[in-house]
Amino acid sequence: MFLAGDEWAAKFQSFKREAWRLETLPQYLMPQEADEIQAFRSGVRIDPHTVSNEYTDRLRGQVADGRVQGRVHVVSRPLSEYLLFEFSQYYAPHALAGEQIRILDVTDRPNPLEGVQDFWMFDRAEVVLMNYEPDGRQVNREVFEGDPAPFIEYQRIAIAESVPFEEYVKGLDL
Repeated sequence: MFLAGDEWAAKFQSFKREAWRLETLPQYLMPQEADEIQAFRSGVRIDPHTVSNEYTDRLRGQVADGRVQGRVHVVSRPLSEYLLFEFSQYYAPHALAGEQIRILDVTDRPNPLEGVQDFWMFDRAEVVLMNYEPDGRQVNREVFEGDPAPFIEYQRIAIAESVPFEEYVKGLDL
């Protein structure tokens, strides 16, 4: 089963304890980000402390309800332009709003999650595979019909091998 629109949005309203994501690509080509990326290229930066939008409001509400949203992004240096954009324009305000973001840098070591694709996992019970073209263009979101145990292990590895976003970006010029 594929998810889009309201069905996809409902996943973030209905989880009970945790929504968690693994990201593995150096860029994601999302049409709705085109203007923001162009502004970033032109030097426009945001103050992450002042960002308030539907996403950050939802994150704050989840935290208030005792629900956790987190992610680990697997990266290697040099960081792509997209990652610098994502760190500055999205991760910084999202972390301030309560998302638990971590970075797994595999520049100088083997990737412990080599070959694992992007996914979201809800309450460690439901997995949604995020299917992308190699260039980062999203194909679809597909509900995984099998045992979530391997994904729970991927999450454990990702968290154990990564560092908090705030620690990773210290010293970066975002």
